[in-house]
Amino acid sequence: MSRDSLLPLLADAVLAQGLGQASLRPLAKAAGTSDRMLLYHFGTKEALIEAVLGHLARTYAAAIDAALAGERALTRAQALARILQHARSEAMRPFQQLWWEIVAGAARGVPGCEPAAHAMMTELLGWLEGQMPEGDPDPAGGARYLLTLIEGTLMLAAIGHADTARAGIQSGLLAGGPAPA
Repeated sequence: MSRDSLLPLLADAVLAQGLGQASLRPLAKAAGTSDRMLLYHFGTKEALIEAVLGHLARTYAAAIDAALAGERALTRAQALARILQHARSEAMRPFQQLWWEIVAGAARGVPGCEPAAHAMMTELLGWLEGQMPEGDPDPAGGARYLLTLIEGTLMLAAIGHADTARAGIQSGLLAGGPAPA
């Protein structure tokens, strides 16, 4: 087995079991290999987790990309609505659960969580910049702005406040404040 063929198997295991169960032996078992082979391919457990999380970030972006059918939104508001619709879908739930586990770990100072979260956000920011409407005056700034709205909305939904997020976005749109263009 190659490193590239192991990543999807390891990613599936982490999505199903979370990071708390992401030790070498259970991951090796899930991938049908040995813990020694994992170390051979990835060097350290930390490097393995970083590679798996990077793979998951790319998989998440590709799944949303496929759901959007490669069509660019006409406005930032439309991009936000389309991305949130798919990000909140049942298929994306395991990704969201894992993401909040990583965020909590980063907040608690769990080794590896902050760099993993940083790398995942960098990957997603690059993807999101490509989702900005054609002719957007500031695609990088727009991507950061939408990422902030997306993360806040998903966090509020995770704690039972999806209505609060919807009302906040709608209020921003109505007020003409710093809402998506």
